Amino acid sequence: MNETITCSLNTIDIEINALKTLKLQINNSFSEACNEIIKCNGRLIITGMGKSGLVGRKIAATMASTGTPAFFVHPGEAGHGDLGMIVKGDVVLAISNSGNSDEINVLLPVIKKLDLPLISITKNLLGRLAQEADVALTLGDFEEACPMGLAPTSSTTATMVLGDALAIALLEARGFKSDDFALSHPAGSLGKKLLTDVSDIMKSGDEVPVVTGDTSIIDALFEITEKRLGMTVVVDGENNYGVLTDGDIRRLLTINQDMSQPIASVMKTTPITTTPNTKASEALNIMRQQKVNQLIVLDSDTLVGVLALRDLVQAGIS
Repeated sequence: MNETITCSLNTIDIEINALKTLKLQINNSFSEACNEIIKCNGRLIITGMGKSGLVGRKIAATMASTGTPAFFVHPGEAGHGDLGMIVKGDVVLAISNSGNSDEINVLLPVIKKLDLPLISITKNLLGRLAQEADVALTLGDFEEACPMGLAPTSSTTATMVLGDALAIALLEARGFKSDDFALSHPAGSLGKKLLTDVSDIMKSGDEVPVVTGDTSIIDALFEITEKRLGMTVVVDGENNYGVLTDGDIRRLLTINQDMSQPIASVMKTTPITTTPNTKASEALNIMRQQKVNQLIVLDSDTLVGVLALRDLVQAGIS
């Protein structure tokens, strides 16, 4: 086997073993850490130096997007004024593989003076940080994937996974739902998928092609052409709807159908429908499953609009 491939597989195996070791460290301290964060009235302040700091930034971002107000404070900058960003009511999560980071240890007396709960993430309980923490989380004893044992590799992977475990445990405990998630992700395709309802992009009012059941097929074709949605809704009695598409009309023409006949005789009597409050992404899934390009939108059996596939595409829903 190629030497580089062998090396890469060995690296992955070492880091997998580190995660297996991490799994054995999950105990009551993990629950205590979650409880401290949940009951805090302020923010979760995450700090760490070097690679631990980079991982800490990611953990803070994950926390903030999943219902736990959090931000990262660089310990070096904290010692030169940024410590003022931390106030009573906050909880501090400090990350240091050795537990003896000088930049973090300098902050410990101030954290204690502010009476802030301190949660630590370290490799073991031997360092000063773990000894002074209110809740000490450990990664366990494992080797780094770096053959010299110098570059943080397995340890940063384990720290990030532990951070994800905390974030998801907190998410579940808070009952955080997709609608809550959407509020912190309003931009881009994810935001559109989570925030856009059918009512936001459907055609309504005079834009909706509508004919009655006694309308002739040819007149229905004019309505389809004028409204340019590729179909028309057929109202055939109270709250009784049908649909006829331009594709249906083309098929009728191939069999020499009498175009003066009423549309009720040829319309689809069981149209696929949705509601105004349905997520646009869910409506798109319905279209794909049912293999249709339009959905009739009903609100308590009352016609309120039509949603077309092209409207979803233009809105960036995919």
